Formats: sequence, C-alpha cells, structure tokens
Amino acid sequence: MRGSLRTFIGTATLTLALSTIVLPEAAYAAKPVGSDKGATTEQTGGSDGTGIYAAARITYSGAVAKNGSKGNVTSSDVNWTPPPCWYAPYLGAKDFKKKTSKDIESQMNAPGMGGHAGAALSELQRHYEDDYGWADTPGYKDYNVDKDGEGMFWAAVENPDEPDILKRSSCNDLPFWVDNGEAPPPQYEEAITPEILAALAYQRMQLPDTEVSLKPEGTTKVNLPTWAWLDKAVFDEVQATAAINAPGFALQATTTAKPVSLKLEPGTKDAETYPASGECTINADGSIGEPYAQGKADQTPPCGITYLRSSGNGTYNLQATITWEIAWTGTGGAGGDLPDGTFGNDQAVTVQEIQSINR
Repeated sequence: MRGSLRTFIGTATLTLALSTIVLPEAAYAAKPVGSDKGATTEQTGGSDGTGIYAAARITYSGAVAKNGSKGNVTSSDVNWTPPPCWYAPYLGAKDFKKKTSKDIESQMNAPGMGGHAGAALSELQRHYEDDYGWADTPGYKDYNVDKDGEGMFWAAVENPDEPDILKRSSCNDLPFWVDNGEAPPPQYEEAITPEILAALAYQRMQLPDTEVSLKPEGTTKVNLPTWAWLDKAVFDEVQATAAINAPGFALQATTTAKPVSLKLEPGTKDAETYPASGECTINADGSIGEPYAQGKADQTPPCGITYLRSSGNGTYNLQATITWEIAWTGTGGAGGDLPDGTFGNDQAVTVQEIQSINR
C-alpha cells in the first residue's frame, strides 16, 4: 500500500517540491587545503527566502575540483556511476511545518486545483498533520513539532552531476522523520552513508595534471628510442574527503587515489612501445619509468616509445594515461574499494627523419 499511496500523492505537483532538494551550484572557498592540489567545496540546499535553511549539506575538501564541478577521474568500470540521488537531513520539525504547510495551502488555493491533484494534497496534509500513515510509513501529528530539536525530517537530494533526469529523481519518497542519533528506517536504502559520500568524493576528485617527462623532449628521430618517466616527487597519491554534518547526525568518508601504472599510446600505428603492452608499472620508490642519462642512447628504455615513421609537417598525439587505484575509509571504520580511475594527458611529439649525406 505504501507504493500505491505514494503514487497517488505523486499526482500532485507539490510532491516534487516537497520531496526533492535540488542542490544549486555549490559555494566555493578558494583556499588550497594543506599540500593537496584541491580546495574546499561546500554543497548546500540553501534557503527559500523565508529564512528556512535546508540542512542537507555536503562539504568537500582535499584534492577536489573547484567551484563544485566534477573532477577529472574516469572510472575504469563503465558500469559504475556515483549515486544519482540520496536522502539526507533536511529541516527541523518547526521549520518543516512552516515550509510544508505554506506550500500545501498555496497549492490548494491555486486555480483549477481539484480532482486527483486536490485529493492528493488532502492526503499529504493528513499525513503530516493528522497522523495518517500506511504500511511501514508512519504519519505525523502536527508535523512532529513536539519533537522539535530531537530529530529532523530527511528528504531526497538530487545529484546535480547525474545527466539522466529519471535516475536523478528516483529518490521519490516523501520527507520522513529521523530521531537524532538514530539510523534512518531500513526501507530508505538510498539514505546517506559513508560509502555514498566516498563515491561523491570520487566524482569530484581532481587528479594532478602531470605531464610525462620525455627524452628527447618534444622532437625525436625515427628509430630513436624515446624515454618516458614520472618522478615520485610530482606523482603521488591524492585524497578527497566528503562530509555531512547536521544536528544529531555526522558522517564523513575519505577517498584515496594511488597511482599504479602509466599507459603510453603513441598516436600512430607506426611505433613500438616499451614494454610492448604500453603499460609501464610503478617502481618500488613510487616513480614510473627511468630518466634518460648520458650513455643510454643505445639502450632500450623500461618505459618509452620508438617511432618508425616521420610525423611529416605535423605531430603525433602521444597520450599518457595514468591508472589510479581507488580506496576509501569512513565513519565507524567503514571502508572498501572503488573502481580504478584513469586520467590522461595528450602531448604533441614531432618525429623527424634522420638525415644522411651520401658521398
């Protein structure tokens, strides 16, 4: 019955306004965090002009993209995506009553409001005012104002970076009450957890824009091995943290990306990579490859490329893609692995013929 009543109430246009907090562009504090190459970002429900403040708020710190935008990590698992929506603390009882009762009253007085939509609004009003519930969803007496300060109403939050509107709006249950210090009822499987926060930190993680060192640099010769490497000093693990804090409720998760390999793609079939797979693994000291040194011209680099044909008047687009191993830890000792992430850079390489003179 829970599902059928929810569908019935859903015929009212008010339901979306009440049950989903659509987060605006995140506020951004342009400050680097320690030695990380990111900044603190805050995502919040904001206010509605009446002074009511939506407590659903996720704060990002560490190696995260600026201005609340998506990071530059691409998941190696094409089937994995961050959560499209979730449930999080929204408003205290008195504030929720102030907002919701005003919205219901406004909709009821709207021209042409009748039939199924009007009936749905009446049912919604009964649910929050007259203790009208169903199945495993209890009703509330006067919006639970006698418990104000002892808990909060939770509501759905859309992930603004989810392009599929159906997925983004799939958390469509009405706002529900959670006592301070208690877990949300089990039927709300999308209620915010450390694992969800870890996935959101992953989505906003900004990996270092590291350019691979090459020797010869920029311009090389046909059949001359080009050495490629990354120093540990500019190539190290990064972390991004997502946290949510509301009265009686706090969670956090830190997602860590550790570099594990570098893949070289020459930009032409007329080339050989070292090793043959193009996958250069990480060394014991955390670096990748080996810097070229005097006297190594005739040696095969542990990580590199030999171009077999000139690039003519143009260049080859060398793509260097780093694979990062992703893991997370969170509140209460939670933790686990997330799909590996990748991030690639393109570098223009000019390949010239070696000129010889016949005498």
